[in-house]
Amino acid sequence: MSAKLSIITITYQAEKFVERTIQSVISQGNRPEIEYIIIDGASKDGTLALIEKYRANIDIIVSEPDRGIYDAMNKGIQQAKGDYLIFMNAGDCFASNHTLDSLLEAINNQPDVIVGDALFVDLAGKELGLRSEVTPHKIPANLSWKSFQYGMVICHQSFIVKRSIAPLYDLTYRLSSDIDWEIHCLKRSKKTIQLAIPICRYLTGGASVQNLKRSWQERFQVMERHFGFWHTVIAHLIIVTRGLFFALQKGGKYW
Repeated sequence: MSAKLSIITITYQAEKFVERTIQSVISQGNRPEIEYIIIDGASKDGTLALIEKYRANIDIIVSEPDRGIYDAMNKGIQQAKGDYLIFMNAGDCFASNHTLDSLLEAINNQPDVIVGDALFVDLAGKELGLRSEVTPHKIPANLSWKSFQYGMVICHQSFIVKRSIAPLYDLTYRLSSDIDWEIHCLKRSKKTIQLAIPICRYLTGGASVQNLKRSWQERFQVMERHFGFWHTVIAHLIIVTRGLFFALQKGGKYW
């Protein structure tokens, strides 16, 4: 039986986080419907030793230098043989041990894209709340690529796409190519399904947060590419104003 879903994990110097991700995938059960791929950027810490510990549960392991996270993701797409793709990167986990059951059931309906909410967690694994509740990013009922004009409404690890319509990531962007990629996927999608459950436990504090200024510059470029310059300027004014109001309502915190 060919795999219905390829689960791809990207790692680099991730010995503190990668094991929780691998265990999360394994906890979904040993199923012929899935394949598990890990793409490592030639880590020098204990990441590879932890990956080797679970080799029997991993279908493909690649460890070699790359040109950044999106280059590694492209390698994952090129290795994948499943009908659908999901990225669950080092530190991120499925929301529960039964998440895959819901995903495979949704896949049986042959959508182009499946989306859901994300549960934010900190480094210790403490739950911070659903992304749709602790940030201003609500998932619209009728999601389309135009829904992204006011921000990234779907967490990358809660976005499942049919491999046949998934493009490679644009390496022009080092921090925001995931937004561009999701928009391109949704532009090609003729049938998008939204699940009523969270799909992932998302580890906060990633590369885009650590490099906020550059991330915002790239996000502006992505949105300008899809929506035009002046629309993007107005949209960013709305995004900033919305964010300030949201933070004020929460006592000065964004999440």
